[in-house]
Amino acid sequence: MKDLPPEALEQVAAYFQVLSEPTRLRILNLLSEGERNVGELARLCGYTAANISRHLATLTQHGFLARESRGTSVYYRIADESVYALCDLVCGNIARRFEVTSREGAAFMANAGTSASGGAPRASARSAGKLV
Repeated sequence: MKDLPPEALEQVAAYFQVLSEPTRLRILNLLSEGERNVGELARLCGYTAANISRHLATLTQHGFLARESRGTSVYYRIADESVYALCDLVCGNIARRFEVTSREGAAFMANAGTSASGGAPRASARSAGKLV
């Protein structure tokens, strides 16, 4: 990314902006199982067909999806499988961060439990002369 001109960085930002909407991520997850039409996606997501259609249009416009008309229905499928590798990378990073914060939270609770259950009193950061 370091050598990309500002215009290209704007396109990269737009790509990530499309993925910043939870409903669109849910649609991508559903389409990982195979193609579906608007009605199926609306039912599975619990939204109106009009709402899902707007999200599908955005995903299609940015190259994530391909669409095919069949009779009165339009079917959508993944056009760029690399989005799943990107999502796996991000989900793995979030899972690792959650694991670290869970351990830190558990350690904090264990220490708080010790002082609350009659252990040695702990000085607060403020009373120890430190600002938090």
